Amino acid sequence: MERYLPEGCLWNTPENISAMKSAAALQESWREGRILEGRAALCDSSHNLIVDLGCMKGIIPKQEGAIGIQDGSTKDIALISRVNKAVCFRILRFLKEADGSQVAILSRRQVQEECMEQYIKRLRPGDIISARVTHLEPFGAFVDIGCGIPSLIPIDAISVSRISHPRDRFTPGQQIRAVVRQIEPDGRVSLTHKELLGSWEENAALFSAGETVAGIIRSSESYGIFIELTPNLAGLAEPRNDVFPGQHASVFIKSLIPEKMKVKLILVDAFDATYPTQPFRYFITEDHLSYWRYSPESCAKLVESRFDEAGSPSF
Repeated sequence: MERYLPEGCLWNTPENISAMKSAAALQESWREGRILEGRAALCDSSHNLIVDLGCMKGIIPKQEGAIGIQDGSTKDIALISRVNKAVCFRILRFLKEADGSQVAILSRRQVQEECMEQYIKRLRPGDIISARVTHLEPFGAFVDIGCGIPSLIPIDAISVSRISHPRDRFTPGQQIRAVVRQIEPDGRVSLTHKELLGSWEENAALFSAGETVAGIIRSSESYGIFIELTPNLAGLAEPRNDVFPGQHASVFIKSLIPEKMKVKLILVDAFDATYPTQPFRYFITEDHLSYWRYSPESCAKLVESRFDEAGSPSF
């Protein structure tokens, strides 16, 4: 199943580069039926994708561009949006143009159909998979879960610490891990991400009362300021009128209270800054998750996620 990776993962691998170093190497990949990746250089007026193979031109005919293009269930924007990005494909055949140059005819659809049958349809709720962020909308993050097949992480499933927009957490092109949340009746896969970012206790263990640490202001309310310490841990400071969501902060930790799932903070300073995005710290390294509990045992409030084979998660 590992061969069905999000698009872009194969592009710069030694194997993929070697497969496109010459016409002979491409012929060998064709005979072996290998999945390759190349850059879609343009989408012509008939919506055929022209792919740069290095040693020759590749053409993905419109009907071979994606699952659903032929029956209209997938819109042509799915092809247009691939320009200047990596696309996966399998070589169907080679042709010679009028000037004698060789052209490879490719199929992305064939690879996607195989990915659906051999990988996507075998997923079950609780499976932990690799994904690549493709684009962000106010309601969630769209990700590629294999060979350009899309899935959605709703905004409330991205992290426990609330964000105003998925861009507060993700960037397009970012490689992440995600948990299969639900398999829809039509076969679409819904994902969740927050469970991988650790429980309240796991995150609280990274801090101690008396420390002054970095944070990000997520919201300013009349009763206090919510400041994120990690994606799955936020605390509350006294209200102020001169701070805004998205600002970075220096905060003093007054106390951590497991039985109430609370972190009491004192805001030392708030300021505008741009720092490099840090990789996520994933607390779960297994390939499957059946049950996750965020709340401490000592806390009366229960926050949990359950995944079952029927595809009905409980959160």
